[in-house]
Amino acid sequence: MKFKRLLIATGLSVFAATSVMASSVPHAEPWTAKEWLDAKRSMPQGDIDKGKLLAEQGYCYSCHGVEGNNPTQSTPSLAGQNAVYTYKMLSDYKSGRFYVDHKSHVMVHLMQYYDQQQMADIAAYYAAQPLPHGEYISKDVEVDPTIIRLVAKGDTSRMIVPCASCHGAHGEGGMNETPALTGMSPRMFIRQMNAYKDGTRHNDVNSGMAQFTKDLTDEEIQALADYYAQLKPRGAQ
Repeated sequence: MKFKRLLIATGLSVFAATSVMASSVPHAEPWTAKEWLDAKRSMPQGDIDKGKLLAEQGYCYSCHGVEGNNPTQSTPSLAGQNAVYTYKMLSDYKSGRFYVDHKSHVMVHLMQYYDQQQMADIAAYYAAQPLPHGEYISKDVEVDPTIIRLVAKGDTSRMIVPCASCHGAHGEGGMNETPALTGMSPRMFIRQMNAYKDGTRHNDVNSGMAQFTKDLTDEEIQALADYYAQLKPRGAQ
């Protein structure tokens, strides 16, 4: 109950904090491969039931939807995301490594009240939920064959590796911190790809995403966004 009261008070202060200047955001240098590997090894085992309670008490659904499935395009869905990825993102907010725009201040502020175990619990809860799909795009959308080739084969002329090699053939996400892309809202996909491209997002270890997005055109990013929005997770009907 004490923790719940703390979260309620925190939630109220968070919305007030949106007017606070970004200079109050904690700062951490981008991950090195060794630092992230060490952090990943120390990630606690998450508890799904405890994570569900934390998500409910923290009112996560108010921004990310019931069970992490957000039908809007304003904030990301968390359902079905790899637990290590979600844990890393929460850690990145806590440290200030992930701060794309003023809206990030809400998450940066909130994460100061969570420890590693609680972040792992929340990540485990959302990982246990099914991936969303079909929320954002018409079912009769036609996918450009060149985009399917980019996803499956990459583009050697621009040193772009296949998206599927890390994010899975069905966009279901890869090992560890590689996120699922299937069912992601196009607006969210484009926003994050552009943030990688212009350097405002730099929490990818060794610039793993930034190096591939810099040579993508705006048209390709839009087409990739549409492709993943309509893609069904493996085994979905």
